[in-house]
Parts: sequence; structure tokens; C-alpha cells
Amino acid sequence: MTKKVIARRESSHYILTERILYAGGGHMSRRSYLVALFVIVLIPGCMGLPVREAVRVDLSVPVGKIEGNQFEGVRYPFRISAPPGWKITTEPPDFMESLGYGKEGLEESEVFVYHPSTQSNLQIDFVPAGRYSKFSQESIEWITEAAKGSFKEEVEKDYGTGVKVEYAPATPYTLRGVPYAARKYATYTLKGVKREQGWIYAFVEPYQIFILYMILEKEGSTEGAKDREELKKVLDSFEVFSKK
Repeated sequence: MTKKVIARRESSHYILTERILYAGGGHMSRRSYLVALFVIVLIPGCMGLPVREAVRVDLSVPVGKIEGNQFEGVRYPFRISAPPGWKITTEPPDFMESLGYGKEGLEESEVFVYHPSTQSNLQIDFVPAGRYSKFSQESIEWITEAAKGSFKEEVEKDYGTGVKVEYAPATPYTLRGVPYAARKYATYTLKGVKREQGWIYAFVEPYQIFILYMILEKEGSTEGAKDREELKKVLDSFEVFSKK
């Protein structure tokens, strides 16, 4: 059987920006911003010798297996668990597009963890790093922070400039088996529902990891605080393991 192989873009800035844009709806007008970032980052990244062999991903291999409340990857080496009341699936939940996530971006994610009632959710995407791409904690945090620009642009386009968005700074984040990771999130309110929408960008050789999450909290409800605690447990369960 002929293996199906996927080739992904070299620029980590480009991909992260693209993933955040899909979280906000991902309009075609994003192109000029993406091209600018792509040129700025890709040219320096291609200088010098390759730092790794080209990574090939066999798409004929299943994404992974779900047993009970735990997912273990086959295509990519990671596992993650869901707390009671939450679900894990390799298919996008039906409500995700109604929250503003673009269909194309959802189709790229490997696994979804979500609460069926509150619709708080998390999605994970692994992307092979380019042959020339180099990573450090400093660069990971810089890229994570830089994605704020595209996020702000899409929120204003979709919901107007009257929506007040507050941003937390990009900070280091700990994921098991991952040497470099950072998180940033934004909070805003739409129709009486507070949203915490965040992104975690990480790297473990030879993969970039993109984790997008959203916590929904209705006014006067304590469900958002509970979901935040549960989502922390989900992230604490995430682990990248060595392939045997």
C-alpha cells in the first residue's frame, strides 16, 4: 500500500497565526498578515544547514485510540485524559463551528476534549517542524505573544470594535515530555457569556504542538470556574511519550 505523506509549512509563526485565525473564523482577508509573517520568519530560518531530516507523516495510520476517558496517539506520540463528564473524540464536536472555529482548522486537529453541556473545549494539533526551524523557550514565547495581533484583528472583524478584550501575557507552560511551551489567552464577553480563549504553542523534537481551548461562562454561573479547574486537569494529563 502506498503511504500517504503530508508536507507542512516551514514557518511556525505562519502556522500558529493560521490556527488562531481559524479559532476566530478565519476570513480570507488574513492573507496579507500571514504573508508578511511568513516572509519575516522563513528567510532567517532557512539560512545555514538543516537541523533535522524532513519529517514524513503517514496519514494511513490511525490518529489514535480512545479507551474510556483516555486517548493515546498512534500517528503522533501523545496521550491525554478527560475528567468525568467530559468527552474525547477525534472528530470535531457539532457545536464548534457555532463558536467561531473554522471548519478547515478543525479538520487539522487530531483530538478534541470537551464538556457536552457547557461546550468548554480543547483541541490539539501536531505539526512536523521544518528542516531549518530552530526552537528555544524564548522563541516559543515570542511566537505565542505575536499571535495576539491576528486574534485581535479577527475578533474586531467578527464582533466589532466595541467588544472589550483583555489579554494575559504569554508565559511559560509545563507539559509533560515537552521541553518548550508557552500559553497566552484572551477574555471577552458576548451576549452575556464570558469567553476565555487561549492557545498553547510548544515544541518537542520533531513536532510543533498547537493546543487551542475555550472556556464558556454564563453570567451568574459557577460553571466557568469549574470548567477551568477541569481543563487544567486535562492539560496536566497531556504527555508526549517516546516511540518504541
